[in-house]
Amino acid sequence: MLWYLLYPLRRTTEAPVLVPSHPLRAAFSQYGTWAARHVKTVLPISTAVVFVFLYLFPFLYTTDATNITSGVSNLPHHVWTDAQPLSERAVVEPDVIMRSIWIHGTYMKALERDVLLGALELQDELLGPTTDFNPRKPTNIMPSLPDPTADLDRGERDAFHIVNGLTSQSWFFHSPLQYWSGSASNIAADEDIVSTVNARKAQSTSVNVTLRHSIVFSGKRFEERKLVAADALVITLIHLHDSPVGKQWVRKAEALAARLRDKWTIIPEDGRSTSSQLYEFQFRPMSWPDWVLLSVAYSLTFIYLLLSLSRLRAVKSRLGLMVTIMAQIAASIVSSFTICAIFKIDLSRVPYYAYPLVILAISMENSLRLINAVIVTSSSISISDRIGEAFGATAHVAVANRLQNLLILLGLSRITFPGVAAFCTFAAVAIVFDFFYLATFFLSVLSVDLRQRELRDLEKTSSKRNKSSQATAAKPTLVDTVRQLRLGEIALSTRVAGTIVVLGFVLIAQSHYAPESGRQWLNRILSLSRRNSNSTVSKPSLLIDIHQARSPTSWLRLQDHETAREVINVVKPWAHSYVAMVCDPIIFVLKGSDRVPHSREPYFLPAVYDFIHHEIPRFLVLLMTMIAMLLLFTNYLLQDQFKELGDLDHPDDEPLISIQTLSQGHQLDIVMMAASPGGQLISVGLDRAIQVWDLPSGSRSQITSDLEVPLENPFPVLSMAVDDELKQLALVSWTRVFFWNIEEQQWGPTVQIDLGGHKPEAVFFSVSGPKDTSALVVVRRNGTMSELYPEEEQSRDYVVCKTPLIWAVSFAEAQSLHTNSLRTSMLTVSRKGCIHLVRQHAGGWTSEEIELAAPTSRDIHSLITVPELSMYLVGRSQTVDLVDLESSDIIHTFQTEPMQPRSLRRIASKRTQHSGLVSLTLSYVNSETGDLVIQTYLPDDNSDTVYSYNPTEARNGRRRPWGATREIRRRISKPGVWEALSNGSIVGVRRRPLPPNTQHRPPPVTTSGLRRRGGGTTRPEATSNLENEPWETWAMNHLETKGNFETRPLDPPADGGSEETQFDAGHLMISELGPMTKLGTMSVSVGFGNVIKVISVGHEYYDRARDRLAAGDPSRNLLVARRRRAGAGSRTRGSSR
Repeated sequence: MLWYLLYPLRRTTEAPVLVPSHPLRAAFSQYGTWAARHVKTVLPISTAVVFVFLYLFPFLYTTDATNITSGVSNLPHHVWTDAQPLSERAVVEPDVIMRSIWIHGTYMKALERDVLLGALELQDELLGPTTDFNPRKPTNIMPSLPDPTADLDRGERDAFHIVNGLTSQSWFFHSPLQYWSGSASNIAADEDIVSTVNARKAQSTSVNVTLRHSIVFSGKRFEERKLVAADALVITLIHLHDSPVGKQWVRKAEALAARLRDKWTIIPEDGRSTSSQLYEFQFRPMSWPDWVLLSVAYSLTFIYLLLSLSRLRAVKSRLGLMVTIMAQIAASIVSSFTICAIFKIDLSRVPYYAYPLVILAISMENSLRLINAVIVTSSSISISDRIGEAFGATAHVAVANRLQNLLILLGLSRITFPGVAAFCTFAAVAIVFDFFYLATFFLSVLSVDLRQRELRDLEKTSSKRNKSSQATAAKPTLVDTVRQLRLGEIALSTRVAGTIVVLGFVLIAQSHYAPESGRQWLNRILSLSRRNSNSTVSKPSLLIDIHQARSPTSWLRLQDHETAREVINVVKPWAHSYVAMVCDPIIFVLKGSDRVPHSREPYFLPAVYDFIHHEIPRFLVLLMTMIAMLLLFTNYLLQDQFKELGDLDHPDDEPLISIQTLSQGHQLDIVMMAASPGGQLISVGLDRAIQVWDLPSGSRSQITSDLEVPLENPFPVLSMAVDDELKQLALVSWTRVFFWNIEEQQWGPTVQIDLGGHKPEAVFFSVSGPKDTSALVVVRRNGTMSELYPEEEQSRDYVVCKTPLIWAVSFAEAQSLHTNSLRTSMLTVSRKGCIHLVRQHAGGWTSEEIELAAPTSRDIHSLITVPELSMYLVGRSQTVDLVDLESSDIIHTFQTEPMQPRSLRRIASKRTQHSGLVSLTLSYVNSETGDLVIQTYLPDDNSDTVYSYNPTEARNGRRRPWGATREIRRRISKPGVWEALSNGSIVGVRRRPLPPNTQHRPPPVTTSGLRRRGGGTTRPEATSNLENEPWETWAMNHLETKGNFETRPLDPPADGGSEETQFDAGHLMISELGPMTKLGTMSVSVGFGNVIKVISVGHEYYDRARDRLAAGDPSRNLLVARRRRAGAGSRTRGSSR
């Protein structure tokens, strides 16, 4: 509702979307990620909080009518109850008149024997003898009206008692002295008055009104649910308008005030009640309209929940999340009940059916919004980051909605009747707890559910919505209409449902307490007159000097619904309420009493202190046992998932970037590297050493060659390639191709080749070849290619393009929709800008020129495949085209800044197989500024994907246009050498500029194995300053949201540093970096002089990449990508300014 009220200012009713860099969103995202990473901590703690409130609940509440005021709270019932003062303008004839006297002794010592005996004397003076009071008379005797000024004898008085028939002269009373049958001898003989009071608290009077402590005592103190002290004895007379007993009470009270001044301090001094107030006492069962409204509200709420969860296609997740949402709501309700009981908030006035409804309406929307936000986040990032990003994107809306509802409830509590105000307080507390459990319990369970890969099935639903938009329009069904209402796709939005339910129920509840007509009570609420009238009705006590523990007004409101029901059955058996004219009580204080409180009254409910004194040891034992069991259960629940999926996250105290050093493999600079998906890295150095590093096992082997025998010497190595089965390594030199068997560590056959004096554009192993033998493909710069079969010592040549090539990239694609068999294909671009698609078939290779719809341009400098969409990107000087592989149609053109040639990279985040992209990121170097520009495209608010991919549509040539997206653009200055990783991160290495005041110092002379080449030459001062700038590695992740940026020194610190960044003996001093190549999905390797730095963003699991290759995942289009000089023949350089 808040966003609707702000529509004139914002011109939209949609909730605001905070940018990822907003401090509030960043804080929520950081917390959400932390909570998801620490499930084993957050889930037990949140459940322990629920256990605390659930354990306290039975100690603070009771359903026993005789224990309602024994220091505990009363649970709500099925009726509307209240003791409500009426406004002075109300024209209502009272049903009865209530008169009372309050007898005080020393503060909180009204149960002293002398006070009781004095109270009995006053009672007998006002009513006549009450010893063994039994007013029941034969029904055939009709009383006659006596002289109004004469005192009634016992027979006349009893004849008018209401037990003998309800007339306008009827009366009855209740008094604590009835515990002793109104006998002074019984009081004098009672050795334990407190025990008698507690034992007879369920005693009934002659009219079946229970003598509860709440109606015969005021200012009570309880311990262990037993009364231990009281401040006042309350004797109450209830009579009808013409009752002679009432008139006698008034007359004798005035006489007592004049006659007993030496023994009692009487207020008022003349013994006359100064004023009176109309009160309505009601015990009203729920009416059939109430039942209908609640039934409809609950039905709609659960239908909404079921329809919302029907989008979740995983059965386990649907049931599990429904149970989780219900458990969260139940925990919020129990927690709120417990807090209200602790702070003595009476919730018994509103029927218990209403309490869950408000929390259901408010809580479900936020929980479902969080689930949907998790679904639309990219599955390429870690589970914890997905939940953190989803929580950061939705938490501010949840907080704003709760603050809005809290303000509404606070305002309503100021203008409504006390019973409704207590309900508003309950709802406000429950809303706060609901957000707490959402941020702890629900986040933890959602994290576990996501780790179990059940929610990943939900992501398939996004494609269904996109597919339906292309299908033939059909007449919408009722279910479709309801779902549109639920999804907010038409004007009606559920975002205001919770607020509407709150307002609606409060107004309905208010109507049950308003005695005026239906048109008047709403006006009284809106005009705030209700509370204003209450302030005039609740008159301040005249007994400030005697320090009453409870005022008469608060005592009246304390009366429970059971007493109201019993009195209604006596005075108006056919009704559900009665109106009483309550006269101000006459106060009698025993002379010589000390009315100064010597101890502070307890702030909390007495049952809370009983719990602390008697239940804490057992509670702590049970709490610790429960936490231990939860920890064990959580560990058991997660251990299999972590074994299967691995922990994709890292601890908070571990940096995002980790660095591993591979040393002692080379004596001179490393100039070439190649990597396999399984974590094998091949490096070539200027010392003519070739090393094979197996990172998963930590082993290293060297390729042996005789440098003195030319036929066995593969140097100079121009390019390398590793097959996907990790069996063969191909080394390409100027005239021959050498094959090394990695498993057997020995040389294989050698094949002659003519490169035409140029380094190859691409070298890769084909997926399959004739007779199921592997083949090596070498693409020459002159536009031709050779397919080499080392086992058969054969080769085949093909023409790719008639003009020289400047780019070649290979990829694997499925041969058909219904098979997992793959074939190798290749895209090339020539110097003249023509693009060729080269595909493998049974008889060899075919090359087909692609004619793009765009005007012919020669500024094409790179081709990047997008296997997630069966498309590819065409990089130009200031644009990037997204081209369909089958139809060669340009789907969309992205505008870029001036782009440095060959610097384009892409990151595509998808959900499930063939379901489309969640985001697309283009990164490149600005040719004018040297900055790294990162452009991320995200779906707009009306879609779940930036582009929905359907393989059937792709094959049939029916491609959808690029939809509406929003762009996030970031910049990194002086990026150095960098690479985009498959996990959605970008990592690089650059020099870290020294502070401006740092003075240049010459490098120290050492006697260690570190060697400085060119140390005797003279270099300019600028070069020396550049060499002194330390190296650092940087990484940026969460490109779709906040874009976290982190750096870490790559050089060893001056004090020795950590082991993983420490230089080994023989490390060369370097002035520029060597080649950089991808390694797995989260790492890169970079040549750092004669050592290799393996930089990981997160935890790398090489086995997963190897398993995906072995499974032949058809959605994996790009198997091997070889670009000119990228990880093949030369170093990749980047600006480090």
